[in-house]
Amino acid sequence: MSHSRVVTAEVVQYGAMEGTTPPTDLDKVRRDRLANVHRELKKRDLAGALLLDQVNVRYATDATNMQVWCLHNEVRYCYVATEGPCILFDFSHVAHLSDGLPGISERRPARGVFYMGSGSRVEEHAREFARQIADLVKEHSGGNKRIAVDRMGPDSFIALQNEGLEMHDGFEMMEEARKIKTPEEIILMKTSIAASEKGIHAMREYMRPGITENALWAKLHEANIAEGGEWIETRLLASGPRTNPWMSECSMRVIEKGDMVSFDTDLVGPYGYCSDISRAWVCDAKPTNEQRRLYMNAMEQLEHNREMVKPGLSFREWSENCWKLPDEFVANRYGVVAHGVGLVDEYPAIYFPQDYEANGYDGHFQAGMVVCVEALIGSDGGRECVKLEQQLLVTEDGYERLDRYPMDETWN
Repeated sequence: MSHSRVVTAEVVQYGAMEGTTPPTDLDKVRRDRLANVHRELKKRDLAGALLLDQVNVRYATDATNMQVWCLHNEVRYCYVATEGPCILFDFSHVAHLSDGLPGISERRPARGVFYMGSGSRVEEHAREFARQIADLVKEHSGGNKRIAVDRMGPDSFIALQNEGLEMHDGFEMMEEARKIKTPEEIILMKTSIAASEKGIHAMREYMRPGITENALWAKLHEANIAEGGEWIETRLLASGPRTNPWMSECSMRVIEKGDMVSFDTDLVGPYGYCSDISRAWVCDAKPTNEQRRLYMNAMEQLEHNREMVKPGLSFREWSENCWKLPDEFVANRYGVVAHGVGLVDEYPAIYFPQDYEANGYDGHFQAGMVVCVEALIGSDGGRECVKLEQQLLVTEDGYERLDRYPMDETWN
């Protein structure tokens, strides 16, 4: 049986979305996520959370509206009272977009505060925005004026302070709320991964000398959207000499016979969950000895670090015992050994030992966390890099690998 047929069988067997029937109880997912937000608010003695980051709004309400556009325009937000309602502030006349969502108590028109929408009236609109929020806090907090805030411009922040509110870090609070996934969330994440793996299979089938990196990358976008996915966060696909050093996004470069092609999906798929996996292939040729050497080192790095994952292990201990990079690969090491993932990339980021003093922090793996284990191998000054990544659910006794697309057996 050919390589392509093996991949097809695995992808089809694993299954993506069937029609429009959700693979699990979406209302339970929504209620559980909002309960996680309430739990973290109570732990911090906060009156509520004012969420403008669209990923956090999505987590708390599951309401969506022009997600990417709203990520860079402060025009849509929600207020989650610790002991009270969850109010969604959205565009006028779009209540139909969030009909039936169980966590939303009320919908109100948003008072956007951004220069395109407000121009010379930014300060005025910020004062209106702040008065609305302050009234909500007063009504539902019992005198507590401490709120979590995740993202906003200085005019809005100053206006809230002038209303006597005390702002605290909403990102830390929301990352902790999102950290442990429910069984239903894992089902949705597997659905997203299955959609992305259809795209990976399409890329594999389409890859040939003479196409551009962009044309190959488009196959992943096409499959994600066709399966109900939402957007792709990066364009990390490179070929040949553009793979080393890593982080070049895809271009109009024409892929040549024998090129290494490495990529990282970084996509937000069906139901808003992230699929973040990486693979590396050689285009229409057997790998050279050097390409095979790079790939086998990347596999060794990935497998060694993956097999250590278990609940209770500290991030620092894991980093200290991770696969030791040979000197020739240290300069091109990836930014992290592993990172969390949910709706998008999230807490934690676990750094290499060389970077721990400058950037690292400690914590522990916990059952229910989902992490992406990274491998990047390329010699300093070399021609190519191999990028590999797998997505793992931390279980009570170790891990479960969530991605199913096979590693490339042609390297053996």
